[in-house]
Amino acid sequence: MKRFWLLFSQSVTVLLAAYFVVGTLKPAWLDGRGIRPTTVALIEAPATTAATVPPGSFRLAAQKSSSAVVSINTSKNARSGPHDMDPWFKFFFGEQGNAPQVGLGSGVIVSANGYILTNNHVVESADEIEVILNDSRRAPAKVIGTDPDSDLAVLKIELDRLPVMVLGNSDSLQVGDQVLAIGNPFGVGQTVTSGIVSALGRNQLGINTFENFIQTDAAINPGNSGGALVDINGNLLGINTAIYSRSGGSMGIGFAIPVSTAKLVLEGIVKDGQVTRGWIGVEPSELTPELAQTFGVSAQQGVIITGVLQNGPAALAGMKPGDVVTAVAGREVHNVAELLTQVAALKPGTATAFEVQRADGKTNLQVTPGVRPKARRQAQ
Repeated sequence: MKRFWLLFSQSVTVLLAAYFVVGTLKPAWLDGRGIRPTTVALIEAPATTAATVPPGSFRLAAQKSSSAVVSINTSKNARSGPHDMDPWFKFFFGEQGNAPQVGLGSGVIVSANGYILTNNHVVESADEIEVILNDSRRAPAKVIGTDPDSDLAVLKIELDRLPVMVLGNSDSLQVGDQVLAIGNPFGVGQTVTSGIVSALGRNQLGINTFENFIQTDAAINPGNSGGALVDINGNLLGINTAIYSRSGGSMGIGFAIPVSTAKLVLEGIVKDGQVTRGWIGVEPSELTPELAQTFGVSAQQGVIITGVLQNGPAALAGMKPGDVVTAVAGREVHNVAELLTQVAALKPGTATAFEVQRADGKTNLQVTPGVRPKARRQAQ
């Protein structure tokens, strides 16, 4: 009996030891369900679909708007110089290589009829313009009209089933709002960058005659000119126009023309073939303490009028030198650029209220703007 018990205890000990070893080194041998991991179990996220957009993603805005942003290729034919056929000129200076010049930019389709908004400097002096859609379709473009004062141009292409950008409300923008910039920088292909609105109403930059730029830190580079600045819903807020840069690349300071301005230019060019702007015939100056003291006014904000054209719209309404314009049509005026922009947006022939501060108090004048005369451009 004692021998049997000894044999039993030894067998149990061996079996337990074997079980322990197998359970430690090969647990799958003890599991009838097959191999299972012996380390951490990994849990993978479900596949993301269009219906489950990751939080904070701008995917839907990019998808909605990017199809209406196009690339624009331009070319200028070689210009012959006065000495091209002179053998002595060629002997001393060599062949000048009058090769065709090519340019690159972007544009935004704003109408199913094929109208495209872009910058004037993108298509200026171009002999041929080709538009490339995001779906790889190509078409020659015709210039319908340009407006150098705002650096905008309207093109037209003849294609069907065109995607169209929805126009947003740039007047409701606030500093800090998120925006996307879409274009074709450096010709690498359509690119979407994100940022915020850094500032509003930027002017006195020396870019255009009428400046009221949206400033953004969304990356804008050469080739983005004429592209779209859109909100997080994919609606057009502005036309990307310029950057501040010492290197030629983005430094986080880009400027876009508000869609409110672009819409007025588009409608004017398509309807009348030109942009008609308001004009009142005054010489405005920035309000300084010295000028305020000279004219005896106590205004702290506005634009002081230092000259009034005889028999001009402002003069006929009773405006005088020394008047300080503080608001136009209910909108405050803080500097000359704002006054110029607001007057230009007025409809000629329609009386508009001007709030004026004088030495003897405030008054309202009903000024009927005329048509702004064409600027005389000096020969370059």
